[in-house]
Amino acid sequence: MFGKSINLVKVMGFQIKVDVSWIIIAVLVTWSLAVGFFPHYIEGLRTMDYWILAVFGALGLFFSIVFHEFWHSYVARKMGVSIKGITLFVFGGVAEMEDDPKTPRSEFWIAIAGPLASFFLALVFYLVFDLARSMEMAPGIISVFMYLALINLILAIFNLIPAFPMDGGRILRAALWHLKKDLPWATRTAANMGSIFGLVLIGLGLLNMLTGNLVGGLWYFVIGMFIRFVAQNSYRQLMVKRALAGETVQSLMKEPVYVPGEITLQELVEDYVYRYHFKMFPVRDGKTLTGCITTRQVGEIERQNWPGILVREITRQCSMENTVGPDEDVVKVLGKMNRTGLSRMMVVRNGELLGIISLKDIMAYLSARMELEGDGSFSD
Repeated sequence: MFGKSINLVKVMGFQIKVDVSWIIIAVLVTWSLAVGFFPHYIEGLRTMDYWILAVFGALGLFFSIVFHEFWHSYVARKMGVSIKGITLFVFGGVAEMEDDPKTPRSEFWIAIAGPLASFFLALVFYLVFDLARSMEMAPGIISVFMYLALINLILAIFNLIPAFPMDGGRILRAALWHLKKDLPWATRTAANMGSIFGLVLIGLGLLNMLTGNLVGGLWYFVIGMFIRFVAQNSYRQLMVKRALAGETVQSLMKEPVYVPGEITLQELVEDYVYRYHFKMFPVRDGKTLTGCITTRQVGEIERQNWPGILVREITRQCSMENTVGPDEDVVKVLGKMNRTGLSRMMVVRNGELLGIISLKDIMAYLSARMELEGDGSFSD
């Protein structure tokens, strides 16, 4: 889901990160508050004062989203669901759960924790706003607390819309799951609601753009596309996990393509790189993995020197990100591939190279299994 992210702080074991896309939102929110919201609410301030208020408002929004996602994460951990961290990105924030909730009850409490936290913050900021107003504090201070109370109320209500993947959609899925005892059906129904809601937002976006509100309409359109995309993929992701349940790396790995350390770089390029088109090759001595070599390493050496340099001379230790064990769950390996961007991983046990598992082979297995079970979602 995410691109490059920046680690900020760790709170109670949860790593809080900011996706680079959030910078766009931070700038847009600050700008809109400085030239729109605060000048409309309070007249007669200096331009710099409006920008100062806007910065505090944007920081308050940042805190509010982190607070919302923190309570998702905290409740998930209490329910036995592992959380990798909290990431803020262009459409808000997300608590990154490594596993799905195991029961409708845990799904419900994890989902509702965020909106309840936002309602709580809205109440707190409103009480502070009311106190500041009664004490006749500076209008700028009053307006910041009013904005934060309003934005948290909107955040809570919007997230309760029963459309997956929003919190309301997860609450709906939990209720349907509890009633029917059928998680795939509940997920499909909640995801369909999400797709419909996404279409509504897309329609509103087009209507706004046609009537002259280009920026607002574009946001409706983009958010609608995002919600629709995630909703449509949620059911598919669930079916992937169910299809791969119990499958280990050993059952899907293939014989590894490796190179001996005694060949030259010229032979490596001609006999392996041009034949297999891989960017990285394991180097093996017998069955023992001695290291890895990449096309980037070879490219850093002058071509005329390739015939005189052996592979073992520039072999480096393999990254742990490139390796998995034969008994690991394939679903977790898929997650690792998604995080690292790698499509091939070496299967290693006690220093011995056993095989290679690739994204292509996993998807081929899924395609065959889905076709056998009457679901052509993964067909070529």
